[in-house]
Amino acid sequence: MAEVTSTKLYPESHLILDQPLLRVPQELARRNFKAVQRAVEREDAYVLPALKKAANASLSKTNTPDQTLAVLDAMISRMQGLKRKMESLQEEEKKIHAQSRKRIQHLELLHQIPSLADVKYDQWSRVRLDRLLVDHMLRSGYSESAKQLAKERDIEDLVDLAVFTQCQRIVESLRQGGTKDALQWCAENKAALKKSQHNLEFELRLQQYIEMIRTQDPLKRIEAIAHARKYLTSNQENQNNDIMRAAGLLVFSQDTRAEPYKTLFSVDRWNSLADLFIRTHHELLSLPSQPLLHIALSAGLSALKTPLCHSAYTSSSSNSQSTTTSVCPICSTELNELARKMPYAHHSKSYVENDPIVLPNGRVYGKARLLEISKNLGSVDPGRVKDPTTGEVFSEGDMKKVYIM
Repeated sequence: MAEVTSTKLYPESHLILDQPLLRVPQELARRNFKAVQRAVEREDAYVLPALKKAANASLSKTNTPDQTLAVLDAMISRMQGLKRKMESLQEEEKKIHAQSRKRIQHLELLHQIPSLADVKYDQWSRVRLDRLLVDHMLRSGYSESAKQLAKERDIEDLVDLAVFTQCQRIVESLRQGGTKDALQWCAENKAALKKSQHNLEFELRLQQYIEMIRTQDPLKRIEAIAHARKYLTSNQENQNNDIMRAAGLLVFSQDTRAEPYKTLFSVDRWNSLADLFIRTHHELLSLPSQPLLHIALSAGLSALKTPLCHSAYTSSSSNSQSTTTSVCPICSTELNELARKMPYAHHSKSYVENDPIVLPNGRVYGKARLLEISKNLGSVDPGRVKDPTTGEVFSEGDMKKVYIM
């Protein structure tokens, strides 16, 4: 077990795990602002030239008064549509700001707790655990259960329900063979995707091309070639090989065994696209690739793990010869395998008994404690001792004194 040297609370070390708590609202606010900017620029590019043209036509009497009024009505209608869109985006921005405020308040509470032993820290940790559970359920696809837990614990502003719900909806549509929702998401985040290391939109357009080829319909093949010219060859900088493979699909059928065309025609590619979307989505929103619960568990397991935890004679319920019961979480059957690949804990201090001895099997115990355990067991003959971990019995004369250097 790791030694506890202080109960002082260091908020900075806790906040490392909670970076997405503030990053996600920031990314959402940035996307909302970009949406407002695009809407204003689009209407500005239409209305001002249309207004100027209508004014000139009216002065030159090219248009009749009714035609001029129709043009003005069209502009007013577009402005009203812009107003409704701006109101909707404003409401979304208010929600994001309210969410950010709640999250900042939640993190500020940590700086007001002086000690790990404080009851307020237990309360704060419980809220954090609920957040981690909701995050894990959302990533696993249990959206309704996550919503219910968030509602019961009153932490709806501290978790990203809408973000993961949208992500899961698009993932499900991809796994069912649809690209419409994913492409719409790409269009909304086009500027941000240019900086992404994943070329999601190209892969989606390539899949559309593959589905056209799969039908073996001559008209669909012509449509596929036009599709490739429009979407696949527009950016050849990093996709030359993929474009060549796509062109090669024209002479193969979906039951081909030739690679890489067999892989491109495979229906498993839809699952690969879904996984690619998840990676791209999380990258854009600064979300970790794995659940926060797994990250927290990994840190905790590594802090407790010692070589003994994976010993063949580990003192746990899995060893029927053991005469002791371990309370070590790593030794438990639930977490033992999960912790197997974790690094061992680094202990700066060592705690040993004042009369250590070593048994013939190489295990070290305190002599007085070992003799007492053997005596209490009752099933060991006088002059003999029993290893409480392995169950082996040795003569007291086999014990050797250990000297700590």
